[in-house]
Amino acid sequence: MACSVDAQLSTRFYNTRCPNVTARGCDASVLLNNPSGGRGEKEATGNKFSIRGFEIIDDVKAKIEAMCPGVVSCADILALSARDAMRAFGGIDWAVPLGRRDGTITSAAEANRDLPPPFANFNTLSAIFRRKGLSVKDMVILSGAHTVGLTRCASMQTRLYNFSPTSPTDPSIDPAFAASLKRECKRGDNNTLIRNDPTKPTDTWDPNYYSNVLRSKSLFISDDAMKRSPEARKIVLTQNQPGSPFSKEFARAVEKMGRIGVLTGRQGQIRQRCSRGN
Repeated sequence: MACSVDAQLSTRFYNTRCPNVTARGCDASVLLNNPSGGRGEKEATGNKFSIRGFEIIDDVKAKIEAMCPGVVSCADILALSARDAMRAFGGIDWAVPLGRRDGTITSAAEANRDLPPPFANFNTLSAIFRRKGLSVKDMVILSGAHTVGLTRCASMQTRLYNFSPTSPTDPSIDPAFAASLKRECKRGDNNTLIRNDPTKPTDTWDPNYYSNVLRSKSLFISDDAMKRSPEARKIVLTQNQPGSPFSKEFARAVEKMGRIGVLTGRQGQIRQRCSRGN
């Protein structure tokens, strides 16, 4: 089935029917509002306070629909937008195979099951990635995205204040780093936003994440887990060297991830609006 899906994705998919589309999750179910009023993927724990920009996708979709009605899927728009954002911000690029179709179901429960939680250990994380056909190397490289972005203090409360009965603060965190985090995230503060990499004055796309992992200055238990197996630690060390291959390997991993669970052919639909099914 994987071969069949790959065969239907192509960087030239819209060349005839919507040739200008590239001048602007794999089935875009994260964009859907749940029509029954239940919790969709937007409400999943890992998405609720982190994913933004839905209105930008809606605007892009409206413009593309005006050019090519019923042709370009929201799933492909998401894939292209991710690539274009990283091209602008990080200076990295990759080919985006196109031809995805849009899902019709959105589920917070499914997203919660599939998204790697920030408190997961190495075995849990590797099992989650393996279920999606991603290797340990893919996991370590994709985790490097935490070199930029924001998180809420809610994700740090347990690690800083309630780690265990005998050690309120996770002893694996560098003590000075833990103290600086506590100044930003007070006990009980679930709302303050802090940078995923607070060791830098501003967000820059670089391999500094891996230096933080090795120095015990990463935010999440899931980040610290990247050095807790010989295989993963070796990859971390490679990314942390001068002339790091991080950006090139990140592009490769994202392109691979973009082929997971896609709908093609006559599966799904081409949504007219990304936030709801037809």
